[in-house]
Amino acid sequence: MTQKSSSRSNATPTIGRRTVLSLAGVGALGSLAGCLSVLSADESDSDGSGNGSDGDHDHDHGDGDDEPLTDHAYTAPPQIVDLAERNHRSTLRVVPARHQLVTDEAMGGPVELPEVWAWQADDLEPSVPGPIYRMNEGETFELTFDNSEHDRPHTVHAHAVGKSWGDDGAPVSTRTEVGAGERHTYELVGDVPGTHFYHCHYQTHTHLDMGMYGILRVDPEGYEAPDREYFLTMREWDGDLHEMNAGGDAEYNAADRDPKFYTINGRSAPTAFHPELGTPLIVSEGETVRIHVVNAGYENHAFHTHGHRFTVVEKDGSPIPEAARYEEDVVGLAPAERVTLEFEAGADSGIYPVHCHRVDHVTTDGAYPGGMATAIVYEGAMETDEFAEIMADAGYEG
Repeated sequence: MTQKSSSRSNATPTIGRRTVLSLAGVGALGSLAGCLSVLSADESDSDGSGNGSDGDHDHDHGDGDDEPLTDHAYTAPPQIVDLAERNHRSTLRVVPARHQLVTDEAMGGPVELPEVWAWQADDLEPSVPGPIYRMNEGETFELTFDNSEHDRPHTVHAHAVGKSWGDDGAPVSTRTEVGAGERHTYELVGDVPGTHFYHCHYQTHTHLDMGMYGILRVDPEGYEAPDREYFLTMREWDGDLHEMNAGGDAEYNAADRDPKFYTINGRSAPTAFHPELGTPLIVSEGETVRIHVVNAGYENHAFHTHGHRFTVVEKDGSPIPEAARYEEDVVGLAPAERVTLEFEAGADSGIYPVHCHRVDHVTTDGAYPGGMATAIVYEGAMETDEFAEIMADAGYEG
């Protein structure tokens, strides 16, 4: 785990509402998970000084190492793959990469994992989480896993959707895996509409922890898209595993797993607020907002929204009957559990935190605030000083 403290000037950049909206998107699929890039290694600060914060908000994560453990390229944010546009076929690879939980320019950054095993779909960039595959109910998806980029066996296991026993991707029962240099095509049937989870099921206790997970969305027949739609994964990390796999001197044992890093869509606050790298939930007054939330970790998490009460409309691929729905502002998620929730953007125009309410999960290596936190951001609040300060902390300068 590479961690360095840094400081930035007190100057606050001017953040334009139009600039952020052009990044966020304003349509029914206005998810910030789509088609965005991160800094490459040669675009980072050459001295690793980053662009942190002064005063009460300054976080000191330690001196770290001057030399990185790996020279892997950095991951990108997850991207939505519309399978209908790809003839319901995709090739998935696993690529060793570096992954920044908090970027160089953000307050308290950089904080990074020196090696993750990132999923790469087709011609897209490798990402953690992996790509968000999207299909319609009743369609069949051919997913070819090409293990030519890695030296370990892997599999792909998708929750809920139909598949043959041989395509379940669980070698403990199928007795098969995809070895280095091999490939296998999984046939997945969209017979269970909803939001689902996929991951490597070989040596699951470490491979999933190395970043091999993602979302598979099956839209039900007649699906009506909301005004805004977002996909979020929650996950905790033990950096010792990543240092060990990067050749560092850390030791890791799954029985002694001790996470100190917490993310939404692979990023920790304040980077989680960054409109290109994180996933702020940008809304306009009166809009219907739908959020698909997956717990991709091994611990329970509590998804909480400020200023808005939501209704859970789906759970683990099953719609919640109208008579059983009710408004709430926190929902617990066990490992691999997923929910789809909806709310109307009817609060005062402002910026409202969204976070895990296990409050130690809103930390980064013990420093608060950090970890699993982002925000519901009203477009009308984007010209405020408060929004500009949040963007400065996130390292976004427009």
